[in-house]
Amino acid sequence: MPVDESLKTRIEELVRAGAVRRKLAAAQLEAEIRRREEVLRRTFRRYLSPRLADKILEDAQLRDTLLSTDDLRAHAVVLFADLRGFTTISERLQPSQVVPLLNEYFSLLTEITFRHEGTVFHMAGDCLMLGFGVPLEQTDSPGRAVRAAQEMLENFKALAQSWKERYGVDAGLGIGINEGDVVAGNIGSSSYMSYTLVGDTVNVAARLCQRARAGEMLFSRTVKQSLDALGLDIGATALPPMQVRGRSGSIDIFCVPVEERLQVTEVPVAI
Repeated sequence: MPVDESLKTRIEELVRAGAVRRKLAAAQLEAEIRRREEVLRRTFRRYLSPRLADKILEDAQLRDTLLSTDDLRAHAVVLFADLRGFTTISERLQPSQVVPLLNEYFSLLTEITFRHEGTVFHMAGDCLMLGFGVPLEQTDSPGRAVRAAQEMLENFKALAQSWKERYGVDAGLGIGINEGDVVAGNIGSSSYMSYTLVGDTVNVAARLCQRARAGEMLFSRTVKQSLDALGLDIGATALPPMQVRGRSGSIDIFCVPVEERLQVTEVPVAI
């Protein structure tokens, strides 16, 4: 039985319309994928150097791991940096002055972090927590962390001098570094989560930072042994072991001598 020409024409129109819709849907899907990848790229680059961000985006498995709630266990170097004198600064200056001051401080430290391909895991108040060797493994992570710390201490001198000239305040930088096993994961609640590091390695690094005086970098024996293995001699001096409240045993610590240490008064922190 011959097909009615009008029906045949209608079928052909439907087929063409369907093809157009599928092509449009595919184009919209491709555009949405590109948009989401760009959002991910901008998000990762807030915490990672552009090179590391690109490597993660190219690795679908690693990217999915970072965006999921699964924990990533890794051996890493953790660095804490903290302002000395910030309590006095906050008391003497107006909040409108403190905010740009902190922005200058964090901009300086994060730029140095990215140059050494570290990752920013936490930024609160005047404290910065960084990771090296996580989420991407780095065989020379101890060296990267120490070189970043040296650059931070050196470059912060000029910033501190600028603050003194502009605001009449004294400020210093203390840094603590530790190496060991950590867990990286999204920590928080169903309404808010933050990708961060947890574990004893992190806690010890934080205590070392609290112990460090203005212009000083302290690190653990674990870091010292790794530096020795990498053949890096930075002239570290052994200090008396540090006792950490709530932790069994003491921690052997080392300090890199500084040519100039600012005398900054700060409220002591119990460790």
